[in-house]
Amino acid sequence: MKEELDRNRIPRHIAIIMDGNGRWAKKKGAMRIFGHHHAIKAVRDAIEGANNLGVKYLTLFSFSTENWSRPKDEVEGLMALLVKTIANEVPMMMKNNIIMDSIGDIDSLPPSAYNQLIEAKEKTSKNTGLKLILALSYSGQWELTQAAKRIAQKVSDGKLKVEDISQEVFADHLETRNIPDPELMIRTSGEFRISNFLLWQLAYTELHFTPVLWPDFREKHLIAAILDYQKRERRFGKTGEQVKS
Repeated sequence: MKEELDRNRIPRHIAIIMDGNGRWAKKKGAMRIFGHHHAIKAVRDAIEGANNLGVKYLTLFSFSTENWSRPKDEVEGLMALLVKTIANEVPMMMKNNIIMDSIGDIDSLPPSAYNQLIEAKEKTSKNTGLKLILALSYSGQWELTQAAKRIAQKVSDGKLKVEDISQEVFADHLETRNIPDPELMIRTSGEFRISNFLLWQLAYTELHFTPVLWPDFREKHLIAAILDYQKRERRFGKTGEQVKS
């Protein structure tokens, strides 16, 4: 399947909603956290697969602001798993020249998770390959609200005029400033929604939905999503004839 890929049309930026851990665990007769633990292999496969294919940015929706309302035991287990996973994956990222970054309200993370994240970001900051972006304590509505507040403050301080606010200015106040918008967004588990993820950035992103539950996601599923993407015509409001010309 990999040989079918057009290497000149690999998406520069892929975003993934990693969904289905709980349902995967339920099918196994286990607790939800069991699914989260078995999702680590899928994360590693997605990262290494994207890196091998030449993807430049990979954003993983790891923990949403809404996830804080989940049962306390599950949240605590997820945070402990996050700390362990980041620590364990840093050597792989260093070996593969991968940069770790994050978007979201990381100040709301427990100190152990926050410190591990900052340490990993610092260790990998001089790498020059794939940029892995973890969306942690993140939601699109939260991000848009924060951007609006930053812009309003600049207007209030006299640093920005209302008439100078443009789409480009607004984008410069998002968490993803200096990161290109995704060309492809993948959601696993058969759900057909974007769940408050990158609401601004997905405006012209190609969406790929797969029934595969996240713990079962492998490089072959990533390749299938890219092949699906490569069959599409990205028009950005233009006609097909305009694009071809």
